[in-house]
Formats: sequence, C-alpha cells, structure tokens
Amino acid sequence: MKSSPKSVVVCGAGIVGLSCAYYLARDGWDVTVIERNLEGADSCAQGSAGYVSPSHVIPVAAPGMVWKGLKWMMSSRSPFYIKPRLDADLLRWGWLFAKSCTPAHTERAAPVLRDLCLEGRRLFVELAGETGNAFELRQEGLLNLCRTQEGLDHEAHGLAAIANRLGVEARVLDAKETAALEPGAKLDIAGSVYFPVDAHLTPRKLMPALLGLVRARSVQFKWNTAVTGWRVENGRIAAVRTSAGEFAADDYVLAGGSWAPEMTAGLRMRLPMQAGKGYSLTLDNPRVRLTKPMILTERRVAVTPMGDQLRFGGTMEIAGHRDHVRPERIEQIIAGARDFLPEFTAADFAGIKPWFGYRPVTPDGLPYIGRFGAHANLIAACGHAMLGVTMAPITGLLVSEILGGKKPSVPLELLSPDRFG
Repeated sequence: MKSSPKSVVVCGAGIVGLSCAYYLARDGWDVTVIERNLEGADSCAQGSAGYVSPSHVIPVAAPGMVWKGLKWMMSSRSPFYIKPRLDADLLRWGWLFAKSCTPAHTERAAPVLRDLCLEGRRLFVELAGETGNAFELRQEGLLNLCRTQEGLDHEAHGLAAIANRLGVEARVLDAKETAALEPGAKLDIAGSVYFPVDAHLTPRKLMPALLGLVRARSVQFKWNTAVTGWRVENGRIAAVRTSAGEFAADDYVLAGGSWAPEMTAGLRMRLPMQAGKGYSLTLDNPRVRLTKPMILTERRVAVTPMGDQLRFGGTMEIAGHRDHVRPERIEQIIAGARDFLPEFTAADFAGIKPWFGYRPVTPDGLPYIGRFGAHANLIAACGHAMLGVTMAPITGLLVSEILGGKKPSVPLELLSPDRFG
C-alpha cells in the first residue's frame, strides 16, 4: 500500500518561497503556500535588478563597511543609509554586523556565496529550459563599471582578485576594452571588471513563470493570509496560526523575507535581520540600448536591460518597514546613471514612478538556510539580502534536500538560523 506524501507549509510566496514550493513538490511533498499579500502583489524580486550573479562573492558585512556605514549614516543620499533610531533589534543587528566586518569572515563566507550563486545559476538554466525561457534568462555577463582609476584599482585588487582566486572569472578592462563589449552606449569611465559567468533575467516574467511551474504540481495557495503565531507540542510545530485559521503539516518552511522575524513571534527564537529598502526606476523604450547588465561601482547603482525596458536600481536603506519614498535616494540613482551614461538626461526619468521593496539583510551577509534547533520541523529559508533572485532556486533545492534527508548540494554550517543564538 502506497503511503501518503508528507505535507509541508511554506510561509511566504516570494521568489524564495515559490522556489521552495517547486522543489518540494517535485520531490513528492504535499505543499501548501501561505502568503500575507493578495495574489499578484509585488514581491521584492519584482522590482529587482534581475541579476543571477556568481560574481557577488563578498558579503555585505565586509572589511571597511563599519567605517563606511558610520560615514554614510550622516546622509540619506548615501548608498548605504541606516536611519538612526532607538530600537533594540537594530542596535543588536548593528553590533553583530560590526563583528562580522572582518577579513576572516570574508574568507569563510566567500566560498559559500560562490557555491550558492553558481548553483543558483545552474538551476536557472534548467528552469529556463522547462519554461521555454519565459523569464528571458540571458547569459551576457556583468560589467562593474568604474568611473575613476582609483575605483578601478580598488575593484581589481579587491573583488576581482577574490573572485579569480575562487574560480569565478573576472577580467579587468580599460575604457576602450569595455566599450568594445558594449558598443551601443557612450560610457564615461576609466574601465571595468567584467564577469563572463553572470547572467540576468526579467523579474516581472520570472514570478508568473515560476508560479505556473508550481501550480502544475498541484501546490495549494492561501493568499491574503498572514502568519500570526504557532501551536507547539512537545518541541515541534503542530500548526501555524494565521488570519485564516490554523494549518497543520509535518514540516514548515519560513520564507517570509524581511518579515520572517515577525513570523517567529512567540517561538522565543532570535533571527537578527533588518529590512533593507531598495529602489528602482524602469524606463520603457530607452534611448540607449544595452546588451549587458552593469553596476555603476562608485554610485552603487545597478543597470539591467529587460527586453524593451531598462531598469536602474540601487541603494540600501535600513529604516524598517516604512512605505515611504525618499526623493533624495531616487535623485542619487538618476545622478549616478547620468554620470556613467552621459547620453541620458533628466527628461528620460521624468514621470517614472519609483518602485521600492524590502531586502532581508542578515548581520553577516549570509542567508539563513536550515533547521532551527528548538523546533526541528521548522526550516529557515530567508535573509538573502540583494541575492534573493540569484539564490532562490538553490535555496529551494536545499530545503527539499534537508527535508528529504539528503546530503545538501552546498554545505550549510555557516548558514544555520541558530548561529546568532
């Protein structure tokens, strides 16, 4: 007699939650997804740069970031702005962040980030094949543009050197060599670092494509349903309590993005995380047609071609879940775009409605993936910061491997959700 499939509830229907649902359902699990928003609502991935970036091997908590953070806190126009406020969670997060900004941490974290991102890219190629490339995956590489020679030297001796040492190819190019790779645009730069392995996609097409794959495997959805608590019996989660009642399962996946800490209320667990607000502007039929995504290094602005659109995004604003657009941060994105790409004018951005979303930022720049020690049938899948799109498929695969008792495709020791106590 065939046994019934084991059941799992995935809390969150963003890019990571849908990826978890897909790989779990593919492996035979009975999956229900609970999402606080209505179906079709914007997720953090929707307005992202759409990068699939093995080049991002240095964590957010990197050497020198404490001093930069303190300096940038003084200006809401800075690339990484932390709004000062008396908040115990923010203070603890800041303390843990400062402790992580060391060369030793980067040395430990970089290989893990490399493995996660390379596996994510591999899985995106598979998903593109399954969907007829519905989300427009393009394997064009990534250009880290540097406007000054000082910036280029810093990238060459920093990120490029580390990436090459880890087996992620990085080529340091001068201005002429960079222009040969992107001949359709006038670039005001000293040079660039080119990462051939990177790719990009169109996020607004990715989410429907992934949702279609998930629905084809009979995954059930509970939209407009917020997690309000948990029922615990003998140290295990017996049910998740929601605004629509209780849902019981064998296992539970916490994939709530920047809202994940709120979801654990009542479980007496610490999951340090801050919501890092990012902004983007998307131009229809732009005057400059790019083939490759770019990072405007000194400005920390991402530029991504997406079909007939061009997206400019960036900034990191640690200010809590405040649905408020700071005009000065939008102005900095536009200023950065015009610095590096002088063919653009202020008129190109006039009337463009800015998008914003909340990235889930951990203190050490690594995601939380794995079982919680206090409740073994609760698995974390959150805290991916700017790499939510890149790491979504591998996170989903890892969650399925964890629940299936298989050896994980990427070592999980540094990703434990219990690592901060």
